[in-house]
Amino acid sequence: MAATVLWGAGASAAVPSATPPVPHGVVPQADVSHHGHVSLWGDRLGIWLESTNSGPWDLVDTTVRLRFSAPLEGRQGLPQGCLWGDRSTVLCRTGPLSADGGTLRAVLDLRLGARPAEVVVRVDTLWSGGVPDRDPRNNEHEVLAPATGDAYVF
Repeated sequence: MAATVLWGAGASAAVPSATPPVPHGVVPQADVSHHGHVSLWGDRLGIWLESTNSGPWDLVDTTVRLRFSAPLEGRQGLPQGCLWGDRSTVLCRTGPLSADGGTLRAVLDLRLGARPAEVVVRVDTLWSGGVPDRDPRNNEHEVLAPATGDAYVF
C-alpha cells in the first residue's frame, strides 16, 4: 500500500497565489507551527500533522521536513506533494498558509524497512518562501514513538 497524504484547508480563506509586494522598510514575518501525533505499530508509522501560520504574513508555500531514526521501506510511493530527501527523510509541501491562522492537515501512512522497538521522528520547517519565522520553536519537534500503536503527541 502506498503512503497517503490528505491536505485540506481549515476554516480560513484561500491565500493569494502570489506573494504581495513588501512595502519599503517592512520585514515580512510568519509564525509557522506544526502539531500532531505519531504512531508506530509493527513496520507501520502513522503521522498526523497540522501546520498553521499565525502570521502576520501570508505564506504561498512551506516545506515540512520529516526525519526518521529508522529507514523507510524504499519500494513505497509517496503521496503527491511529498518527495524523498533520503531513505530516512521525507519532504512535504503544505501549500498556502494564510496569516490568520490558516491550517493545513496531513495524514501519512508509511512503511519502515524493519520492525523497530521505537522510532524518533523529527519535524521542522525546511523552507517558508524566504519569510523568517518569528518563533521557530513551535515548528521544531522531536518525538519518540515506541512500537505500542499509541499516539505520541507533539
